[in-house]
Amino acid sequence: MGIIGAISLWLIPVIIGFILIYGTFKKVPTYETFVEGGKEGLTISFSIIPYLVGMLVAISIFRASGALEFLMNFIKPMLDLLNIPAEIVPLAFIRPISGTAALGLTSDIIATYGPDSFVGMLAATMQGSTDTTLYILTVYFGAVGIRKMGDALKVGLLADVVGIVTAIVIVTLLFA
Repeated sequence: MGIIGAISLWLIPVIIGFILIYGTFKKVPTYETFVEGGKEGLTISFSIIPYLVGMLVAISIFRASGALEFLMNFIKPMLDLLNIPAEIVPLAFIRPISGTAALGLTSDIIATYGPDSFVGMLAATMQGSTDTTLYILTVYFGAVGIRKMGDALKVGLLADVVGIVTAIVIVTLLFA
């Protein structure tokens, strides 16, 4: 096992241990604080369920209506010109909306093409380079009552586009 493997194996237990020791040193009731955080997490979980259901219904309608397939057929010539595999485009569109749907697409791509294929590596890199922007805005901003989220939406989607383009460039440079 290399140095990276050893670091990854021990990093989380060391961080948790450090937090517990530091909290004890600062005389923070660590167990009680953990339980309070758990209660707050459950409360937030129940408050975001309606937003989560709304997002899942919207994603299902988008895919079932054929809108995603229509969009894919429309942009396929441009993708071929840029030498971008069409298989990753649904992932690029779904990832800002739903992490679970994107993970399902990534798993399907990897199962179909293999983890060491160009498309598999690109899908995995895109999965790690982007975030579920619309999900975050809908669920978490809605749960805490933030109504004006225009700037956060712009910045989040811009970060997703940068992550997608960077993933394509880096994977192409390294593995194509």
